Amino acid sequence: MNSLLIKGCSILTMVQGDKPFVGDVLIEGGQITRIAESIEQQADSVIDAKGMAAMPGLINAHNHASMSLLRAFSDDLKLMDWLDKKMLPAEARMTKEDIYWGTMLGTAEMISSGTTAFADMYVHMDAVAQAVVDSGMRAALTRGLVFLEDDGGRRMSEALALVENWTGAGDGRITTMLGPHAPYTCPPQPLSEVIELARNRRIPLHIHLAETVEEVEKIRSRYGQSPTEYLHELGLFADNHVLLAHAVHLTRTDVSLLRGMRGGVSHNPVSNLKLGCGIAPVREMIAQGITVGLGTDGAGSATTLDMFAEIKAATWMQKLESGDPTVLPAEQALRMATIESAKLLGIDAQVGTLEVGKRADLILIDLDKPHLQPIHDLHSLIAYSATGADVDTTIVNGQVLMRNRELLSMSWEEVKSEAAIRSARLVEGL
Repeated sequence: MNSLLIKGCSILTMVQGDKPFVGDVLIEGGQITRIAESIEQQADSVIDAKGMAAMPGLINAHNHASMSLLRAFSDDLKLMDWLDKKMLPAEARMTKEDIYWGTMLGTAEMISSGTTAFADMYVHMDAVAQAVVDSGMRAALTRGLVFLEDDGGRRMSEALALVENWTGAGDGRITTMLGPHAPYTCPPQPLSEVIELARNRRIPLHIHLAETVEEVEKIRSRYGQSPTEYLHELGLFADNHVLLAHAVHLTRTDVSLLRGMRGGVSHNPVSNLKLGCGIAPVREMIAQGITVGLGTDGAGSATTLDMFAEIKAATWMQKLESGDPTVLPAEQALRMATIESAKLLGIDAQVGTLEVGKRADLILIDLDKPHLQPIHDLHSLIAYSATGADVDTTIVNGQVLMRNRELLSMSWEEVKSEAAIRSARLVEGL
């Protein structure tokens, strides 16, 4: 059983009520087996982490990782121009191999910026799953389902094949969901069938909700309801674990309909800001007991997969909108990026906090930098000042994927070369 001892770090467990302390972390067989002020035990490998902070790896609760190939290709455009003139034509050119290498680029960025797990919805999900296995990350994967035209059941068969073939793969690092894309792309009959299938087979669901005003207007004109009311009436929240992406345009009635739901909401503030979508009612949702985690959305919209940017944006947006600087304090924002996002992916029993018995998904942040000194409040320092570039070491399932900012689970030069060639082809002439 391989063992790793991390010595002398400032430890943020992200367990509610725990205070940071300097100590050691012992990892054996991919699991955290001891956390203490001092551990004097032989280990196969030892990391001297003096001057670093250890915390749970960040968990990106909503992503389209292979869209990394389209980063900074279509910025500063109106949403529908961004989608119709740039994103959709480029995505239509994507092959399975493109999606593999785009996901590898996304995982390289996530590992480099302290993310250890992510939820992904896209197409050619076998390629995404293989990239997860190869990169060493943890992921909850979903084949996006759009039901606007008859495809003979191809999408649905691919979604079920993903569940059958990849659940538990990568030494248990891969979980799966069913992914009806959004209310406006899923009419009542096929959406009801997916909801019932998910309920009967105990498969979690991942769906976009109320990202834009246009979506809300479209659903209201079709069905005389808000998107949330539409999903509620179809039984989406009745005994299903549901991961809702965005949830920007919710009324008080909508929020009340989500009260008590299993799962919760991935808040994606950077993407919402960049596309001018609006500010999600995060305070109201949390006040109603709804779990709210953080995600980046794809790099095609957010441009960055750095979850530290999401942490900052989330707390700043809520403080600004409320006019109250006490809203969404630093520690709560960090919890949203760790244990709360873990709950959304349904993996909070395994990861999301540093606790004995949990899988060893953690990061080391180098605090020996001008913008991270002095240290008064470690939660505040990391939430408001740290960036992904401050992450020195990333560990998933006990495997060191990055050390001293060097990627160890992949060849960065190969990923960079493949991404450059493939992205140039995808955007040519657009």
